[in-house]
Amino acid sequence: MIDVRLYLPRKWMDNKARCDGARIPIEAQRFKTKPELALEVIRHTSALGVRYNWIGADGLYGNDPTFLRALDEQGEVFLIDVHKDQQIYLEDPEPRRVEAVQKRGRKSTRWQSESTPIRVDQWLKQRPESAWKREVLRDGTKGTVTVEILHQRVWLWDGKEAKGHHWYLLVRWEIPALNEIKYSLSNASEEVSSLKLAQMQGQRYWVERSFQDGKSHAGLDHYQARGWKAWHHHMALVMMAMLFMLEERIEQQEDYPLLTCSDIETLLAHFLPRRDIDVDEIIRQMELRHKKRQASIDSPPQRYLWVNNAEGLSYQIELYK
Repeated sequence: MIDVRLYLPRKWMDNKARCDGARIPIEAQRFKTKPELALEVIRHTSALGVRYNWIGADGLYGNDPTFLRALDEQGEVFLIDVHKDQQIYLEDPEPRRVEAVQKRGRKSTRWQSESTPIRVDQWLKQRPESAWKREVLRDGTKGTVTVEILHQRVWLWDGKEAKGHHWYLLVRWEIPALNEIKYSLSNASEEVSSLKLAQMQGQRYWVERSFQDGKSHAGLDHYQARGWKAWHHHMALVMMAMLFMLEERIEQQEDYPLLTCSDIETLLAHFLPRRDIDVDEIIRQMELRHKKRQASIDSPPQRYLWVNNAEGLSYQIELYK
């Protein structure tokens, strides 16, 4: 983690006394949506010279067309999840101006298209099984991470723009999560392969892992701040602690390749003032945990899954063929 923003609901922004009581700066006393705050983070980190290849986000951000278009206008490459009711066009909507006369004689101009949009989940139902493509993304702790994907260039238009956007639609189904299908949009160039798109979508897994480590071992959600500065000070300390743990994992990678934030927390509990056991014992316990993790990694992946049908009968299906 390298940057944060505090989201405050609209009812806070409508209560100046409450904002002043929490010592929120005057310039920050304006309601901002989460996508607006995300744009602030992106612009800030870019101005600092942070290097990255693309931007990923979940459906809350993908559901905001203004956010996606702002990224595209800034020249940022993105692959962002959208909800299953996302509307797409399978051909260029070719918007055209239509003038209408209102009751009082005023003329208004709006955009109109003769093309009909379709929901992404409805589009998926029209795809044949042969359209799915199986790809191996990476090695996981339980074997390879395998996905089935569909991708196609589609058009996006919000009804207000002079032209549509020709972007990728990616549909990803991770085996064996049979009921978990993810839809994503990307403005990546046409030369980007379907495998690369799937890998880009899958990288958000590491973002979620970072949040898990922060909450479990660095106090990310253990704050009771009552003021604007106190919250930001807490987040700064959390990011420093997470940076320390990352550096330790990198430095100790050769001797302890399975070192985790949990291990570092346990080690600190010994080396800091409280010392329950000696250093040899704590290292022995850590190495024992690593042996168990390695055994879990080396164990063969699950090949069968029990499924209940509509009649309540259970049967077994093979996951890999």
